[in-house]
Amino acid sequence: MEEVDSMNDAEIMLQAQAEVYNYMFAFADSMAIKCAVELRIADIIHSSGHQILLSEIANNIESSSSPDINYLSRIMRLLVRRKIFTAATSKGGDTLYGLTPMSRWLLHDTEQSLAPMFLFENNPILIAPWHYFSNCVKGGGIAFKKAHGCEIFEMASKDDELNKIFNNGMKSMTRCIMKTIVKGYKDGFNSITSLVDVGGGIGAAMTEIVKAYPHIKGINFDLPHVVSTAQTYDGVEHVGGDMFEAIPPADAVFMKWVMHDWGDEDCVKILKNCRKVIPEKTGKVIIVDAVLKSESEDLFDNIKFILDMVMIAHSSGGKERSEDEWNKLLKEAGFPRYNIIDIPSWSSIIEAYPQ
Repeated sequence: MEEVDSMNDAEIMLQAQAEVYNYMFAFADSMAIKCAVELRIADIIHSSGHQILLSEIANNIESSSSPDINYLSRIMRLLVRRKIFTAATSKGGDTLYGLTPMSRWLLHDTEQSLAPMFLFENNPILIAPWHYFSNCVKGGGIAFKKAHGCEIFEMASKDDELNKIFNNGMKSMTRCIMKTIVKGYKDGFNSITSLVDVGGGIGAAMTEIVKAYPHIKGINFDLPHVVSTAQTYDGVEHVGGDMFEAIPPADAVFMKWVMHDWGDEDCVKILKNCRKVIPEKTGKVIIVDAVLKSESEDLFDNIKFILDMVMIAHSSGGKERSEDEWNKLLKEAGFPRYNIIDIPSWSSIIEAYPQ
């Protein structure tokens, strides 16, 4: 019996060793996918309309006169194993590469694409703060500031390229969720005639809302350097300002992925400013953010906890919150009543009412 137990223990430890190796090199998956996105491999395959040879992929890589087939084949081998691409053998014995549902999310210039956000999150500037987690645990502080000497929004206001990839990344994420929100919150949008999107970036969310509900007067509100790059949309007014100072008035306030960027104290300030500009009896704040559920095993639950780590790396004290944390935060800001609407996404819709 002791020998069996010893064998079981050995197997358990061997399995654990393999899992630690997987975690040790987990970044390799992200870097291989980033390479594929930068080279537009999914787009090359998609534009051909069928499975293609490795040499065809190589020949269509932009700005490359002599691509290294050896490197490309090894990267593709891993990505096939990760089900990013498919590989099949032709009648002649050659390997043909095709798309999978995952690689379709990595196409550029499509309405439903995560490619811009993938490039943003895996940019060296964004990766650097992750190396300061232990430093933050020991002495507190902001990981991004420890890595770069300033916080992310300050850097973006001074760095046009970072501002561009940030806005493009958020725009791509917004497009992915807004169809779900517009469809899943029909009753909520029908009842309002004006809406201000606080932290609305370059207006992607508000544009989708006004498109679906043209009776709504839309205001896209963000920092001046952000809205200065926004395109003109019918039914949407772009307003620059600071949500910690004042927010444009409307029937309701919409905030998507804003609260999780800030600590509780800052969130209360923002919410109190929201409360000032909506009607006391009929007004509401519509929050789109994660609601952590420790015992749940839904499709997007794991990513919610990963995103909480992203908040440590990139935000100014932000975090993802459980329902109890949301309840406490909203009450402190003057919203005694709330309603959580689950949608097929890592985010939920949280309605907060001043009465």
